[in-house]
Amino acid sequence: MKSIRIKDFLFLHLVLLIYSGVSILSKFASAQSGAKFLFAYGAVLLCLGIYAILWQFVLKKFSLTFAFANKAIVVVWGIFWGWLFFQEHITIHKVLGAAVIIIGIIIVVSDDGN
Repeated sequence: MKSIRIKDFLFLHLVLLIYSGVSILSKFASAQSGAKFLFAYGAVLLCLGIYAILWQFVLKKFSLTFAFANKAIVVVWGIFWGWLFFQEHITIHKVLGAAVIIIGIIIVVSDDGN
């Protein structure tokens, strides 16, 4: 198994954190109208554009399998953002679901051969 540099791994998760921002901006945009909607929707497109460019750099460092398996962490970030920005409740079902996702990520990336 190829050694993964912590710097590259942190970059991967920074890119995924940026991608998770799309869910916040989308939910915010859905509750707006007029200029606020256009601003929020523009922010969604900007965020997706930045993510798309950075994702290409991620794929230079990691295999698609490894990078895509880690992408599932966005669900966990979504739970956190929902709680932080929209006062959504974190239920035991959400926590268990996040745990299953994290375990799945660990299983996939530990056998990736990256």
